[in-house]
Amino acid sequence: MRKYKTDHGFLLCFIVNLILNFEWSIPAWILLVMHFVLHWPLWLFFVALGGWILYILIVTSVISWVASCGNDPKPHKENANPYSKKGNPYKEVE
Repeated sequence: MRKYKTDHGFLLCFIVNLILNFEWSIPAWILLVMHFVLHWPLWLFFVALGGWILYILIVTSVISWVASCGNDPKPHKENANPYSKKGNPYKEVE
């Protein structure tokens, strides 16, 4: 079978993961609203948003690393043990 290289889509996978996990950034947006309403510090918003982006980056890199690991079966090797039986061990004895 032909092997395909799939290591060129990291940025696309990262963007898709950001979109799919957008609801995890809601606490950061709430902190941004609290900054304008209650004058909370703005760095809380950036910490929450950066933590979300860092988490998605780590998850995407782990998934791409796992996808790059091969699962090709080992090629069949002939038995080199001289004491092993050759042929079918279940054939009828005459």
